[in-house]
Amino acid sequence: MSNEQKASATCGNDQWLKQYYFTRAAFSVLWVAAALTAGQQSFAVAAALLIIYPAWDAAANVVDAARSGGFAVNRSQVINVTASSIMTIAVILALMMNMNWVLGAFGLWAIFSGLLQLGAAVRRWKTNGGQWAMILSGGQSALAGALFIFQAQMPQEPSISTVTGYAGVGAFYFLVSAIWLSVSVSRRGMRRAEL
Repeated sequence: MSNEQKASATCGNDQWLKQYYFTRAAFSVLWVAAALTAGQQSFAVAAALLIIYPAWDAAANVVDAARSGGFAVNRSQVINVTASSIMTIAVILALMMNMNWVLGAFGLWAIFSGLLQLGAAVRRWKTNGGQWAMILSGGQSALAGALFIFQAQMPQEPSISTVTGYAGVGAFYFLVSAIWLSVSVSRRGMRRAEL
């Protein structure tokens, strides 16, 4: 592959990641808004939102892995799809118990998916920009998961608002990565135009 072909492939992948990160940020913002409004008023809505969150993560990782070279080169995302799918089922089961179980399940998932996100970001560091925010996001997700597990042991029952901070921080990191990639792609385009 020539240098020009490599540059074109990198630019195409950066464009995809930029769109992907903006989409992930927008979803998380909408999810947080729904959780803090309708989710506070209705347990059924809160339950649906808690099920949708990991299901969306699984679907998003399937699309990203497929667009970023396929499942063979994105093993951490394949594992993340599996973990998020299992989490979706775990939330359904935990909702039959109580919110402490749900928060504990979210904690395990946040740790596991955070570490997998960290791995994917480190792997992408070599070819794409904006990965420092995804590395921070993955590390912070793992720490938040540990906090969720601790909080799940408390006697008071948590609410969906406990998870909204986690989703909000995720939205922030996706947005930062999307903006960072936008700037990087723009700079590369200007450099090519100058040549």
